[in-house]
Amino acid sequence: MSKKITIDPVTRVEGHGKVTIHLDDQGIVEESRLHIVEFRGFEKFVQGRPYWEAPVVVQRLCGICPVSHHLCSAKAIDEIVGISQEYLTPVAIKMRRLMHYGQVLQSHALHFFYLASPDLLLGIESDPIRRNIVGVALDYPNLAKKGILLRKFGQEIIKVTAGKKIHGISAVPGGIHKNLSLEEKQLFFQGNDIPSIAEVIQWALETLDFYIDYHKKNLQWINSFANFESNYLSLVRKDGAMDLYHGVLRAIDCNGKPLLNDVDYHDYVDLFAEDVKEWSYMKFPFLKKLGVDNGWSRVGPLARINTCDFIPTPLAQKALEYFRSFNGSDICHQTLSYHWARLIEILHCAEVIQDLLHDPDLQNDNLIVKGKRAPLGIGFLEAPRGTLIHHFEVDDKSSITKCNLIVSTTHNNQAMNLAVKSVANQYLNQIPSKITEGMLNHIEVAIRAYDPCLSCATHAIGDMPLIASLFDSKGILLDEAHK
Repeated sequence: MSKKITIDPVTRVEGHGKVTIHLDDQGIVEESRLHIVEFRGFEKFVQGRPYWEAPVVVQRLCGICPVSHHLCSAKAIDEIVGISQEYLTPVAIKMRRLMHYGQVLQSHALHFFYLASPDLLLGIESDPIRRNIVGVALDYPNLAKKGILLRKFGQEIIKVTAGKKIHGISAVPGGIHKNLSLEEKQLFFQGNDIPSIAEVIQWALETLDFYIDYHKKNLQWINSFANFESNYLSLVRKDGAMDLYHGVLRAIDCNGKPLLNDVDYHDYVDLFAEDVKEWSYMKFPFLKKLGVDNGWSRVGPLARINTCDFIPTPLAQKALEYFRSFNGSDICHQTLSYHWARLIEILHCAEVIQDLLHDPDLQNDNLIVKGKRAPLGIGFLEAPRGTLIHHFEVDDKSSITKCNLIVSTTHNNQAMNLAVKSVANQYLNQIPSKITEGMLNHIEVAIRAYDPCLSCATHAIGDMPLIASLFDSKGILLDEAHK
């Protein structure tokens, strides 16, 4: 008698999704899917709006990573007003970078401390009532405090660069709306209401050491959990360095062989296509030359660690070298190593922020440049979760006629589906008729490793809003588990 397990919604991720797992008559997993069940429609309803509204409107996709959409859209609109990134003023490009690295820092801190650490530190099968940031704060008070303050630091960076912490307004066509005052700059060196930049770097190092110790102690489980080979995609600087704001496209296969060898991202339309499945609103991007089955890639922190040649800040570079030596290869396929890579990036962001805060260009007043109007603009950047694409076309009345958005999590869609299947095979094959909460949470842990941003936040403390139902092939309910 075949059975179907449904996890709806997946919890402690940004957005709404569900998982279905189909078992055959012998209880063997025959199919598993991650369904994205919300429809946002931004690509359609932004049409007809004036192009200069795009950086403000499109960031409403999300309340967790709006800066990524704000800046990626701004980069595309820069091109519509005739300005490529190298012609932005120094204060504009550096304020945008400061905003972006603050965003990545706060987003990574949110994910690791609030969303992932409860599973890692309290146990995947621990009591779900305590398996949250409150439980972490009770058992690991110093670590939780640092996580909360690290995120606060990043949010304050966003506030002084974007105008407010969520859905900022500062990036405008051809530049930036404001500079950084000396008074605002000083906030990040004092260490009063928010930690100083020196404290942030120190805490990033301490958290990284804490996780490495955890990783070593749980290596057997990490090595066996949802691991598979894949391609990897990211932007890199032209010299091969990690760069989260701008660069060229690099893709590698599972052995590190180049698939895209530092190409101009404006060619993405010729390089990528998107597959559509009837059971999900989220598309499946792939490299055209490899086809839909072999052309998909993982993106995000682990991908960036795998694709870059080096990290251009000393402490993060040292951490990268240790990461690669520990794994014995420049390429790592461990799904749970996304967490390690994410913490390396927190450290890198803190170092970049420190350098930018000392840069006198941030106090300059030359904020905006103008050029000759163009009908097309394409923006790429590395959002916290991976490579983000914004593509706009406009008519002679300045109205947007086309919008194409490929968000980071979309690139990871196939990988998350494979992770679900891998964990289902490992933990749910030939299960009894009784479902346990711990069985289901293993699947969610695999999804959470990618920090998917399905559109906007849905977080829960205490009883998780999840019901998993087990049906037979006739649709008769056999068992139901509540989280």
